[in-house]
Amino acid sequence: MTAGQIAGLIAAIAFLLLVIFIGMFLLKVSRTISEVNSSIRSMTSNVDVIAKQTDKIMATSNTLVKDVDEKLNIVTPVFQAAADLGESVSDLNKATHNLTSKVKDTGKKGATAGIAGTVGRTAWNMFAKHRQAKKNRS
Repeated sequence: MTAGQIAGLIAAIAFLLLVIFIGMFLLKVSRTISEVNSSIRSMTSNVDVIAKQTDKIMATSNTLVKDVDEKLNIVTPVFQAAADLGESVSDLNKATHNLTSKVKDTGKKGATAGIAGTVGRTAWNMFAKHRQAKKNRS
């Protein structure tokens, strides 16, 4: 065997090893791609299930929101009536307070007038007695 033949044999063996390693690499890549495709199919089916469940949840949520809105429209007048009642009670409290103040002032004025009346009556009686006494002396 000549040196050129030995070099050709070494090159052929190296090329054969290269082809074997590339083949093994391609087999591993092929298996990996198959697993990725399987995972993608599984994820796609799971996403479909999740999307269907999400649609059901959204439909139920919309129904619940509509129901709550209708019930809120029914209850709103009750709250308005309660607010109006509170305002009426507040007005009544103010009116009662004003009336109480006026009655107190009137009571004070009445007491003052009563005292003035008593003083006036006493003064009149004293004047009348004084005139009577003066008549009796004459």
